[in-house]
Amino acid sequence: MKFFLDTAEIDQIRHYAASGLVDGVTTNPSLIAKNGGDFIATIKEIAGIIPGPVSAECLATDAETMEKEGRYLAGLAENITVKVPLTVDGLRVCKALSDDGIMVNVTLCFSAAQALLAAKAGAAFISPFVGRLDDLGESGMSLIASIRTIYDQYAFDTEILVASVRNSLHVVEAAELGADVATMPPKVLAQLYKHPLTDKGLADFLADWDSTGKARSIV
Repeated sequence: MKFFLDTAEIDQIRHYAASGLVDGVTTNPSLIAKNGGDFIATIKEIAGIIPGPVSAECLATDAETMEKEGRYLAGLAENITVKVPLTVDGLRVCKALSDDGIMVNVTLCFSAAQALLAAKAGAAFISPFVGRLDDLGESGMSLIASIRTIYDQYAFDTEILVASVRNSLHVVEAAELGADVATMPPKVLAQLYKHPLTDKGLADFLADWDSTGKARSIV
């Protein structure tokens, strides 16, 4: 499974990119505005830090303007993935851009039917929002399972990018279901490292070593 960071915080992206665990980044205008950065400059900077796909979202909602924005965004860097909403206009733009070899991430997916349309439109990624479905009392992971079944049945190349990830359990369940990507805020990626028995085991090991009276160094 690939790990994407869902953030526009440059310092956090640099920090986790250095770990070698981050394969891409997803952004949106709200995340960039929250950090007070210039939209285009921020996209360019992130694309220079992360060699993998960096999703940059169109602001327009009509097909004609959205396509112009998408082509402009795709021209900012080779690893830009144009992000469009799962609407009629968004799917039209997805088809037009993907036919020209531009990666497209179709976002705001909440049903298997929508995911099927995105795959037929040539999307590189489909972004089902599992956390928002859970908030409504629906099962976000059931949606991931349904999309996986459909995509495998017809050998679609579209990658399932699990979005609206709220915790480490979402990541693990998505991996078990065969999702291709999970995009998550930095705090969720940090949760994946943590387990109390790991902390306890390390503390016990260090206490045992300290009892020998030797320095904590082997070089």
